[in-house]
Amino acid sequence: MLALAATVFTADADEKKVAIGKAAPDFKIKDSAGKEINLAELTAKGPVLVRLTCGCLGCDKELPYFQELHTAYKAQGLTSLAIFREPDAKVEAYVKEKKLNMLYAVDPKGVSWTVFGTRSMPSNFLIAKGGQIVKISTGCDTSGMIAERLSEATAKLTGTDKVEVKAKVDAAKPQPAQPVAK
Repeated sequence: MLALAATVFTADADEKKVAIGKAAPDFKIKDSAGKEINLAELTAKGPVLVRLTCGCLGCDKELPYFQELHTAYKAQGLTSLAIFREPDAKVEAYVKEKKLNMLYAVDPKGVSWTVFGTRSMPSNFLIAKGGQIVKISTGCDTSGMIAERLSEATAKLTGTDKVEVKAKVDAAKPQPAQPVAK
């Protein structure tokens, strides 16, 4: 019984390693060209949004909102890093097809998910300049509301007005054809 309690305590302690208000993990990954991406170096320059994703149907539907979020705050120093848990070839085709406008890397073994202490996909970690985690969002919301909440947090971090990323993306979507009255 005591061993079980110790195990549960250890698991809880491990879950708290990556949490709001804590320092982001020491994290490095290589991009598709083999160049090292160092989270500490990125957060030294400005806020960073790390998105652990797979490009599945749900993640695919969320992508335009996250691309808009990146575009909206890039001039204020935001770096967005998408980390895909898919094979390189599949991600390369996906990146080209979707015209991905942010930094990305491929992690088919899921090491990033272990480092960030999450099993959920997608998972988003908004990290302030200097490396403190300010927001964590997990799960998928194809309506764009997760990106909208992250936009609000990013605006606070950057000291700028909030960009309505959901409204911008939704307004740009093709509208279904209306039946013509006879």
